Amino acid sequence: MTNKTVQLDIVSDVMCPWCIVGYKQLLPALAKFKDVNFEINWQPFELNPNMPNEGQDLREHLHEKYGSTDEQSIENRKRLTKIGDDLGFEFNFTEESTIYNTFLAHQLLHHAKKIGNEQNKPELQTKVKLALFSAYFTEGKNVSDMNVLIEVALACGIEEESVKDVLSHQIHKDEVREIQKKWQQNGISAVPAVVVNMQYLLSGAQPTEAYIDVINKVISE
Repeated sequence: MTNKTVQLDIVSDVMCPWCIVGYKQLLPALAKFKDVNFEINWQPFELNPNMPNEGQDLREHLHEKYGSTDEQSIENRKRLTKIGDDLGFEFNFTEESTIYNTFLAHQLLHHAKKIGNEQNKPELQTKVKLALFSAYFTEGKNVSDMNVLIEVALACGIEEESVKDVLSHQIHKDEVREIQKKWQQNGISAVPAVVVNMQYLLSGAQPTEAYIDVINKVISE
């Protein structure tokens, strides 16, 4: 019988490879606590809010933003691919890899959370988030494209017309902006960031043991 609920707010962007790495490293920690109910909320963060929908060549973007050389980009991709393989996630970087705007994707995730709450399916938002990671990093799809987002939503069991309506009219636009602003005002300036019970912040893709330590601390309090 579950005797405690622990809230995990994961501030993340679909364009962030370390966000899926961090989540994969979090999962074994959650599995150790059989009697704990984990309430996972994916919170919006845009690494590149001014990115146009058509996107930008990934290598070019990394060079402009971080000063990365082509050699460094290649090595970073190799490293991430190896880490992904070890964790059971496929990074499929190519010469055509592109970075995209994710504001519409965050609106879909917000919609998925609302639908999940209404239908008593708390796992729905996580299902959509993981499908977006796979669509982008594994399949190389443009997750700023509404048709791609509708495809992801349908595969996760969300009704097509509601998604079309929400995305075409950007119904959740203002709510998502306010949530982003709230987390930034609370000091979140990089992702992934995992906030445990609104008390403890774990920044970056932490090792499994770090998550276990903080969860134990929360449970003991």
